[in-house]
Amino acid sequence: CEAAAAFFGVPALRDLAPETFAARAGELDPLTRRRAQHVITENARTLAARDAMQAGDAPTLGALMNASHASLRDDFEVSSPALDIMAEVAQKQPGCYGARMTGAGFGGCAVSLVEASAVEHFVQAVEAEYGAKTSHTPQFYICQAVAGASLQAL
Repeated sequence: CEAAAAFFGVPALRDLAPETFAARAGELDPLTRRRAQHVITENARTLAARDAMQAGDAPTLGALMNASHASLRDDFEVSSPALDIMAEVAQKQPGCYGARMTGAGFGGCAVSLVEASAVEHFVQAVEAEYGAKTSHTPQFYICQAVAGASLQAL
């Protein structure tokens, strides 16, 4: 990423316009191009995800999560076969808007955005299909999005 930023003469890839990258990406070596493409598109997805969350647009947020996983897998190359299977299995379940790996990569954690009414079926279906494909039993942590940290009066 530093090499790509230096090539384009910017302090960091977040300072590079996607149009500028697209116009000259072919001048980079393939590995540097893929890494930079992930960073630039992930920055754009992050801003779009913020907008989708503010609008309550779960389908758009889910599509962004799916695209993020694909980019982490294909461009940044920090996923793993087990995580790819988990994301693939999760993404096709009814009520799942999107799924992607999370964390530092190369390990075993994914996050899925699932309609509340579909969670029970989602867990059962993903556990069965993922187990059949990998011989591993996944663990699930069901949670809800909230407004964020706050002080509570006692």
